Amino acid sequence: MGTWKLNEAKSKLIPGMGKNMTVTYTEQKDKMKVTVDGVDKDGKPTHSVWVGKADGKAYKSKGNLPWDAAAYKVVNDRTYEITTMKDGKMFGTGTSTVSADGKSRTVTLNSTDASGKKVKGKAVYDKG
Repeated sequence: MGTWKLNEAKSKLIPGMGKNMTVTYTEQKDKMKVTVDGVDKDGKPTHSVWVGKADGKAYKSKGNLPWDAAAYKVVNDRTYEITTMKDGKMFGTGTSTVSADGKSRTVTLNSTDASGKKVKGKAVYDKG
């Protein structure tokens, strides 16, 4: 939980895709709320809010990211598997892992770009 800020120097972002600059995780009773602020591939602001459980089921998100639903699944006490979807079809997969000291979070991304080519990336976030 908490606020995470993108560390571009440590990240290997996917060319032609947007950047999630700030990601905030908060607890909401038995659910988790994830608020994402960033920029799209053209530098225009993006904002999205996802509320759901880390039970592997897809929950809709609201906002203007390239995907409209996400499923989180707990792997262990520091790692989630994440699957994003657009119009009911898989958009991307990855993991989010918090470091042992709790000061950074690494997100691995596997997706398909606009031309249909499979792409991989890594975003590293520092605790804000």
